[in-house]
Amino acid sequence: MIAELKRLVVGQPLANEQLVHERLPKRLALAVFSSDALSSTAYATEAILIVLSMAGAAALWLATPIALGIAVLLITVAFSYMQTIKAYPQGGGTYIVARENLGTIPSLTAASALLIDYILTVAVSMSAGVAAITSAWPMLEPYRVELAVGLIGLVSLANLRGVKESGAMFAIPTYTFVASMFLLIGTGLFNIVTGHVTPAPPPATPHLADGVGVLSLFLILRAFAAGCTALTGIEAIADGVPAFKKPEARNAAITLAIMAALLVTMFLGITVLANAYHIIPDGSSEPETANSQLARAIFGAGSPFYFLLQIATMAILVLASNTAFADFPRLAYFLARDRYFPRQFTQRGDRLVFSNGIVVLGLIASILVVAFHAREQALLPLYAVGVFISFTISQTGMVRRWWRLRTPGWRRSALINGAGAVMTGIVMLVLAITKFREGAWAVLLLIPLMVTVLLNIHQHYQAVARQLSLADAPRPSPVRRHTALVLISGVHRGMLPALQYALSIAPDNVTAVYVDLDPENTEKIRRKWNEWGCGIPLVILPSPYRSLMQPLLQYIDEVEARYDDDVLTIILPEFVPSKWWQYILHNQTGLQLKAALFFSRGKVVTSVPYHLEH
Repeated sequence: MIAELKRLVVGQPLANEQLVHERLPKRLALAVFSSDALSSTAYATEAILIVLSMAGAAALWLATPIALGIAVLLITVAFSYMQTIKAYPQGGGTYIVARENLGTIPSLTAASALLIDYILTVAVSMSAGVAAITSAWPMLEPYRVELAVGLIGLVSLANLRGVKESGAMFAIPTYTFVASMFLLIGTGLFNIVTGHVTPAPPPATPHLADGVGVLSLFLILRAFAAGCTALTGIEAIADGVPAFKKPEARNAAITLAIMAALLVTMFLGITVLANAYHIIPDGSSEPETANSQLARAIFGAGSPFYFLLQIATMAILVLASNTAFADFPRLAYFLARDRYFPRQFTQRGDRLVFSNGIVVLGLIASILVVAFHAREQALLPLYAVGVFISFTISQTGMVRRWWRLRTPGWRRSALINGAGAVMTGIVMLVLAITKFREGAWAVLLLIPLMVTVLLNIHQHYQAVARQLSLADAPRPSPVRRHTALVLISGVHRGMLPALQYALSIAPDNVTAVYVDLDPENTEKIRRKWNEWGCGIPLVILPSPYRSLMQPLLQYIDEVEARYDDDVLTIILPEFVPSKWWQYILHNQTGLQLKAALFFSRGKVVTSVPYHLEH
């Protein structure tokens, strides 16, 4: 039943040979890998306005020059990652670049920062998507958390079905969002040129400081840092080059250029229009997004274009998490392959995707959504710090690579990556300082803790490898003595196959063991054993405190201590009900015994099942 349900939900398994057919053309790759970056236009401008509003309405005009600075940074980072794509056509993730050029600690630092940021990407994107819908339909506001968690589940399921299928599913919403944003920007600019601008009505509870606030350099830097969320996800294409159709590097570079052009145009367009239409952030308990206010002012509150934009915004924000669902499992795979992450993350599922990484990402992001009540502005202070740490490490690693290899054109590439490293490093410091008290401290504390955990995992795997190595292992000698203990709970049919098995492996050294929990029942077992015990001696262990485990474990240790050269096998007769739900009607004594004996050295534990028919 479970297998059939899995087939219905996830789809039929794909053979390994079909992996090459799961490659993405540019039009689908843009939807899969760019949705995170493009969707940031739904909240990046608003984040700038919220910070500037602390100095009063007169400071909001600074949003446009701040956005221009962020656009320059965005273009620089995009060009830097084009060099990474050229150098690493097999996939130039930050972790791989840092590992090959900077060493273990920088690579694990970058990996930890990205893992945290991928989780935040899902939580922020889903929360912002729900905000877009509740801005249009306020009656859904009480169900923000339920909607966000449900959407995480849907996107997780789409990714479990496979890369190509999820790409086809996400293409239409992505391109609908891009088209609706260009329609909004084009209409707004046309109104400015023709002099038909009608300022948006201020919200009932504007997000403004009382009186006139102080506009300081620190506040401007905070606004700049808040707007840098527009760069999140820009590295996704460089990380996912192997998912492109051949020639992978060329197609990935073209897709990155298209994404950067779209992102810069939409981000600057929204910011310019927000100033022109006097958009003020909503500070109420049920806030309307800045983009929703802008769309109402340009299209009209009842216009179908307004609702189209809100639905498309919700869709792209939901799909923005797909970038994380594509990159988190892939990064987890690389870490697990290098023995810094649990090995379960190296396994592909039935649909040729890293299912364990997808499921873990969905669960942790859902916990964050519940903890922060699906409020994306509450999550944003945690956001982007990790991204810029990884940006800086990646670009520094690329500079080191060009300097070390000195391939043709290395000076130009090193200059581009060097500029990217310097700019992202400065922004990283600005983010860390300006957002420290707002929550960035948690990320800055969590990253070194994660690096420590990853190093400990690696040390464990190295220790296991050393202990399993055959280099100095002695040749196995023949077993001189075999002792078998059959643990019985009664004399019945389910016990007989276990006795037969014990006699087959240790015909001269088998003992049955029973724990006396009920003297009356014990006497019945003595009488039956004489007839059905197959001549095997029965040892009855007293248990005055009605404990099953303690007398058994003590007796097993005593038997093991008798000989130094024997193999001790503990045999557990277990009956298997025909229906899964019937398990709850029986004591799980066998499971308890196996769990207790599993961590005990020098013992072999064997289950002999007896299958019931009804």
